[in-house]
Order: sequence, then structure tokens, then C-alpha cells
Amino acid sequence: MRLPIDQRLGHHLKRVEQELIAAKHSSLRPFKLNVPQYSVLLALSQEPGLSGAVLARRCMVTPQTMSSVLATLEGRSLVERKPHPVHSHILEARLTRTGQTLLAKADEAVVEVELLLTEEFSAEEAQELIGRLQRCSAALAKAGDTRKTPTR
Repeated sequence: MRLPIDQRLGHHLKRVEQELIAAKHSSLRPFKLNVPQYSVLLALSQEPGLSGAVLARRCMVTPQTMSSVLATLEGRSLVERKPHPVHSHILEARLTRTGQTLLAKADEAVVEVELLLTEEFSAEEAQELIGRLQRCSAALAKAGDTRKTPTR
């Protein structure tokens, strides 16, 4: 069955995602950060000590990408990594003071982008949209589970 592109929810979601990422990239340019780097700084501000593997999952990037992002942030002295006190093969990442300062400024710029988007909706509409997006995620997770289940 053919489904016209304008009736494909995935197409609309992807377009909005790309526009949001582009707007965030633009707002982060003065701070010499990209969206994945900003996402890592934000995640570490909320959960200090995460490993690269956990950060990759939180920021929705591959472990290889996360390794590169962390190396760049560490090279700029925005993040430091130290071995876990018990599991020395795991490196825990934390924001440096410089990273905290830069994140505070960069986050103001990203929040402006988020507010531009949020202000297009009433509080009720925004909550409704969030609920519908959560339903999309749940439906796609179910679809992923069925694809993983072997058929006999």
C-alpha cells in the first residue's frame, strides 16, 4: 500500500527534529559547541559521573560518537574523566568548572529556542503534544519488540 508523504507522521516528525537541531546548532555556534556536545554537558550537569556508554544512550548517539565527543570536550577542559573507584576500567565523566560556566551560557541560548517552540502552544496543548509524542515512542518501541521476536 502506498502512503503519500504528507500523510506520513514519521516524515513530519523528522522534519521538525531537523529544524529543531538546526536551530540549536545555530544558537550554540557562539559557544563553539554542537548539539551532541551540549547534550553531554547538560546530561553531566544533571548526573555527574556517567560513563561513556551511559552517556551514549542518554544522548542517543553511538558509543563511537560519544568517545569522540568526550575526547573533544576533555581536550577543551570542559569535561574530566577519572576511573571509577571500584571498577577502574570504567571512566566517569564530570563537568569541570569551565564546563559548568560554558554550559550555563549555552543553555540560556538553547532555552530560547525551546521557548520559541513552546510558546506556539498553550500549556494544555503542549502537554497534549508531549502525551502524543510519548504514544508515538511507545508504538515504535512495540514495533521494535515485534521485529526482534523470531517468527516460527
